[in-house]
Amino acid sequence: MLIPRGDRLAVWGDPISHSRSPQIHAAAYRTLGFDWSYGRAQMGEAGFADALARLDASWRGLSLTMPLKTVAFAAAADRDRHAELTGAVNTLLLGPDGPRGFNTDVGGIVRALGDSGITETPAARIVGAGATATSALVALSELGAENVDVVARRPEAAASLVALGRMLDLDVTVSPLAAEPRADVAVTIATLPGDAVLDGPVADALAASGGLLMDVVYGHWPTTLSSAWERAGSPAVSGLGMLLHQALLQVRVFATGDPAAALPDESRVLAEMRRALGEQSRDVTGDGGVGD
Repeated sequence: MLIPRGDRLAVWGDPISHSRSPQIHAAAYRTLGFDWSYGRAQMGEAGFADALARLDASWRGLSLTMPLKTVAFAAAADRDRHAELTGAVNTLLLGPDGPRGFNTDVGGIVRALGDSGITETPAARIVGAGATATSALVALSELGAENVDVVARRPEAAASLVALGRMLDLDVTVSPLAAEPRADVAVTIATLPGDAVLDGPVADALAASGGLLMDVVYGHWPTTLSSAWERAGSPAVSGLGMLLHQALLQVRVFATGDPAAALPDESRVLAEMRRALGEQSRDVTGDGGVGD
């Protein structure tokens, strides 16, 4: 497998000005002693293919955020298993045979939940049915989940999650937001946009039976759900942990071509990335929510 020799990297998306990826990637490469640059560019779906085609040999790879994960999937010459399962690519490693696509969001969720003591869970809940919910479902399958309840504003939007659940040998049930939560679960992963507002009774009912909350939001904190978890006296973590760990896996890809290949002195690399993010350990409701 050929690893590109270029030293230029960037995160693309729209909007992109809020992205913390440049800080945390720069910290990683500085710690590794790599003289690589990592920038950002506002990019929409319409201009993506042409912009990707214009990248020359000085470029090593790209991180992709919304709304580019689907078009990046289509642009990849080959893809890892997580990308194939989710239909989403958030990492492109460039090379002479075409870009290789990876989804590091799945591993980022698994590792972030591990930071909070969740290394396995037989039953879980996902709030929301969008693209991030797909990565959350795959992550939960890797944590041994057998039953996952998807709670969505529009239950019909979760049809693809039910189909994916069958592929993963998961029993996926779908409930409207206003329905009584089906059962107590050990972990709830919320994938709603940061500005989403839920009715107080709905949020409180989910918090009462939801175990640990991981809300993938980190720029609008606290969220309606994290506030409900705080009222219930239950733990809640923001999406900063997921952001941190998916970025570490991206660094692995850019450095080695393999998200499973550990970096030299990786614990120190991760510590420096965490410091750059401004997250001392993990963002827990009640200890001061971290904003964007």
